[in-house]
Amino acid sequence: MTLRSDQDVLAYLDQLEKEAKALKNEALQICWYMRGSISYDQSMLLGAQDREIIAKIIKENLETTKKSGLPFF
Repeated sequence: MTLRSDQDVLAYLDQLEKEAKALKNEALQICWYMRGSISYDQSMLLGAQDREIIAKIIKENLETTKKSGLPFF
């Protein structure tokens, strides 16, 4: 990415900030759904593919819980 102006730099920094916030949100969701079996530090060290797989498993478990009527919490 070639930055040509101050506005380009600010836009790029804004994009990075949004990506960082999304990553933190995803990591904290994993921690919550894993009920503490994965710490925040551990979740931040997960690769993108690992986070994607865990998110898919969480989604599947939520759907199964809804279908079965069993309590999730």
